[in-house]
Amino acid sequence: MRLARTPFVGPATFRQLLAHCGSAEAALAALPELSARGGRPLRPLAARIVETERRRLEKRGGRQLVWGDADYPAALAALGDAPPVLSVLGSVAALAEPGIAIVGARNASASGQRLAAELAAGLAASGRHVVSGLARGIDTAAHRGAGPARTVAVLAGGVDVVYPPENAELHAAIVQGGGAVVSEEPFGREPTARHFPRRNRIISGLSRGVVVVEASLRSGSLITARAALEQGREVMAVPGFPYDPRSTGPNSLIRDGAALVTCVDDVLAALGTPLLRRAEAPSEAPGEDRISLPAEVDKARERILLCLRPEPTPVDEVLRRCEVSAPIVHTVLLELELAGRLERHPGNLVSLLR
Repeated sequence: MRLARTPFVGPATFRQLLAHCGSAEAALAALPELSARGGRPLRPLAARIVETERRRLEKRGGRQLVWGDADYPAALAALGDAPPVLSVLGSVAALAEPGIAIVGARNASASGQRLAAELAAGLAASGRHVVSGLARGIDTAAHRGAGPARTVAVLAGGVDVVYPPENAELHAAIVQGGGAVVSEEPFGREPTARHFPRRNRIISGLSRGVVVVEASLRSGSLITARAALEQGREVMAVPGFPYDPRSTGPNSLIRDGAALVTCVDDVLAALGTPLLRRAEAPSEAPGEDRISLPAEVDKARERILLCLRPEPTPVDEVLRRCEVSAPIVHTVLLELELAGRLERHPGNLVSLLR
């Protein structure tokens, strides 16, 4: 928990630190030195802070799942950017098998909301859980259509922070009715704009497929669809009238190869992929890429810095340009990220922060 909640330690960095140092305890001990070599010393989060978070969540009847736990959702655990920690209110068992995500516009039409609810009800009747983001419009219709016992709501803020506020009753019904409310953010954290794209990858990650019902081309629903494609999930879309801006997203997805769906039978027919196997828990043994000679890293650091740019650059390109071994490059990138000088982007891209 301390490692996962330390600033600049994102999901990918969390795994790299475990591989680099061998355990979370060793990673915490190494953080000050690693970040200092990157240019800015980083102090690990105090144990009392994560202990307070844990107690507040447990007081609400919730539970924390750490990547590698037996109850951590297998479909999500298999992803390279799986959240190190999930906070859950409600039934942890609701996360056992991948569900089907239904997402779409907040300003959805009445017919779009009706169809989303019908799809969700049919999926719930077939024994599936419906995953969505508890937002206005399509998300709300999907949760209500599935019913509390068959829905999983993924929040952009803490699991106790209801957004939008008018969904407080729905939030409570899911928690008390056998469903689950999930978040990677700390208990009590208010959502901000940057949290929603990160939240969307969890929606698709918990699912075997994503159904998009009404969405613009630049919407969060299309971000969820792109995340689903990167994760190897099935992408489905409900076609709409071409003159309706809310149809541009689904129609574009269909043109690019997404499965066209209009009823629950179409959704079930499109889902022909097997369930993902559970990912292995992180090893407590030192990772193979651990650098035993810091001097090698020191010699290569300036060369690697010269290969980095302010615009996102593929890590593979950095490796080619620097002509330095992959373990050393990854170690320097890790140091820079911990120092707040490097940002990671989807698609294994990195950029140097000025």
